[in-house]
Amino acid sequence: MIKETGILTINTGSIINNYNFFKKLKKNLIVAPTIKANAYGLGDKRVFNLLLENSCKHFFVATLEEGLKLKNKDKLINIYILNGLQDYNLNKFFKSNLIPVINSIEEYEKVKNSGLKFAIHFDTGINRLGIPIEYSKKINFINKNIQLIISHLSSAVEYKSNYNLKQKKIFTTLKKKIKNNKVIFSFANSHGAILDKSYLYDMIRPGIGIYGGFQNKKLGKRIKNVINLKGKIIQIKYIQKNQYVGYNRTFKTKTKIKVAIIGLGYEDGIPRSLSNNGYVYFKKNKFKIIGRISMDSFTVDISKSSHDLNVGMFLDIINNDHKIDKFAKICKTIPNEVLTSIGERVYRKYE
Repeated sequence: MIKETGILTINTGSIINNYNFFKKLKKNLIVAPTIKANAYGLGDKRVFNLLLENSCKHFFVATLEEGLKLKNKDKLINIYILNGLQDYNLNKFFKSNLIPVINSIEEYEKVKNSGLKFAIHFDTGINRLGIPIEYSKKINFINKNIQLIISHLSSAVEYKSNYNLKQKKIFTTLKKKIKNNKVIFSFANSHGAILDKSYLYDMIRPGIGIYGGFQNKKLGKRIKNVINLKGKIIQIKYIQKNQYVGYNRTFKTKTKIKVAIIGLGYEDGIPRSLSNNGYVYFKKNKFKIIGRISMDSFTVDISKSSHDLNVGMFLDIINNDHKIDKFAKICKTIPNEVLTSIGERVYRKYE
């Protein structure tokens, strides 16, 4: 029996479907899923092992700690650390079979003669992590320990953006200058992978697309929903006319109503932006959230329910009909933030 008041059901078949979708974009394309931030909140160890079972050999995480958690002992499996060396001792990368992504000339100087395998990230215009492209002349690309050259798109979700073309031109020019045939080139994330095939190069690094998230319909039509998020009814009661609901009296009843209190709140990833704004679902019924979202609960109006709802029953917050992209839009955010915000109190169920 599940005692938690929230259930996050994760469809492992959909994760593999989405991984295979990306693999089919081009023959011999390397698909290296990003499983940082606990696989976007879905469980990094579970997702890592699931993908391993389906012949995936390349992965990206953000930090050394995330890489160490996976305990990779297979030298044929490559786990890249996006945040680079930072202040860590190189021995930690050697011993744990982890590959740092070098983001600065200073990091390059530390690693170039170390014998450690490494990747290099060049900044082609996102102005975040990465070596400025003009410093590429300081790199000895013949170094046999360079495994991978990457960059990152700024505006991949904007399919008609000329900025994508500008970045791609810079990256392609760099690639043509590098004569090391063993180096892998990677540019695209989930949305970048479906701009067109010229963005694919040797490897893509899908993140949110693996987990069923998207920010436009072009990608959404090609991948499957991965999650179902439910909240438990912990109380049902009536509220009389002209009464207030929740903190700061943001909702006032116009008539007597029947409400359900759901045992999830902003600590569990239900953002306050859904206050008086969002919905939950039970079969064909749709129930409005009323009042402010609290830390541990929120209230929905179930006055017009066509079903006999009871304490202990679960209502859907995200499901196959009301996917994460719609939920994110109502919250005025992106699916990435929605997934990574779902708290540890929510029970993870894999099917």
